[in-house]
Amino acid sequence: MAQPASRFKLFAPRQSRTAAMPFIMITALIDMMAIGLIIPVLPALVGSLTGSQVDQAFWYGVATFAFSLANFFGSPVLGALSDSFGRRPVLLIGFCGLALNFFATALATTIVMLIVARLFGGAMQANLSVANAYVADITEPEGRAKRFGMLGAMFGVGFILGPVMGGLLGAISLHLPFYVAGSLAMVNLCYGYFVLPESLPAERRHAFEWKSANPFRSLRELVQLKGSGRLVAVVACSGLAQFVLYTTWVLYTTFKFGWGPLENGWSLAAVGVVSALVQGVLLGRILKVVSPRRLAVMGLLSSTLAYVLWGAATEGWMIFAIIFVNLLGATVSSTIQSIISGVADSKSQGKTLGSIGGLNSLMAVIAPAIGAPLLTMVSHLPQGDWRIGTPFYFCACLQAIALALAVTHFRRERLTLAAAAA
Repeated sequence: MAQPASRFKLFAPRQSRTAAMPFIMITALIDMMAIGLIIPVLPALVGSLTGSQVDQAFWYGVATFAFSLANFFGSPVLGALSDSFGRRPVLLIGFCGLALNFFATALATTIVMLIVARLFGGAMQANLSVANAYVADITEPEGRAKRFGMLGAMFGVGFILGPVMGGLLGAISLHLPFYVAGSLAMVNLCYGYFVLPESLPAERRHAFEWKSANPFRSLRELVQLKGSGRLVAVVACSGLAQFVLYTTWVLYTTFKFGWGPLENGWSLAAVGVVSALVQGVLLGRILKVVSPRRLAVMGLLSSTLAYVLWGAATEGWMIFAIIFVNLLGATVSSTIQSIISGVADSKSQGKTLGSIGGLNSLMAVIAPAIGAPLLTMVSHLPQGDWRIGTPFYFCACLQAIALALAVTHFRRERLTLAAAAA
């Protein structure tokens, strides 16, 4: 059911332009640069508002948890609103919310103000999912995989540039990256208002329903998917390990090696380079000679060892070496998702992949509640102590469990196929 034209007049679509891929790719690049800018400096900003490393680790975990929790519940609501009112107005609202969040964070003088700003920012941040919906609107089904990859590449480039810029700016002032990030969000807001056309025509919209905004609905459907078996648990364990890593990375390197925003910015950029290299260049070539199932097992084994080595590293340069050696670890998410999507029928591919995204969002909520306390436990230890790597050892255990589940699932799958053939 089309919505009345009187609503959202401020966000009326640009009728003179046809929605096209370059529009949303520019939007994605600017958006991820803005988000990446603050990653190396947010823990340090939290530290400037607290009195000790123990308090810094605790309150950084609270800030991360607040953002993830608000995003988990807010993203489905904004996604459903985009189905009702169009992609463009929801993207503009998201850019506006991001800008306000960044400026409020920069101006925060107490930890409570910072937490409130992160809650608001998480609730308003659904730009990735809405951007994917924009691409689906303007692309035929057979071409969506390629275009989703193009959009992912733009997010990857933004994540490479953002942390480096954040590290350089953070070395000047902890507040400067937040002002620059807010300014980039405002640039995106202006670009969206004056340039970005609407992708969803009125005849394809429907009325907003709260049940479609339920974040737990898709998780139930994923668990009930026949043939996925233990792979859902593999996604959960591997995703939780990855988000615990993201939550604790900057504080871990700060406590272990004394790194500042600049070093952390370069390390995060290295992660982005490896991810872009593997996803954009190597993955397709590897899959020509290795099956997705074998590659998933190899990737899980590689990342399990990488987590142990990151935790036990005694010198900062080792972190970079492990990042570039762990190339196969960057293939795990894509290969497992492709295997699960292959189980679903052709009419439920989108729903299945969306459910995997919902599961990962839930892991992003749980991760700070685990990673931050683990880091708090060891934050009093002297610089260089191997026990500071406790969060990474926990990630290694999770990844080892995921590896065991994947191996047993694939073995059972082979036995079932052999029995059926016999």
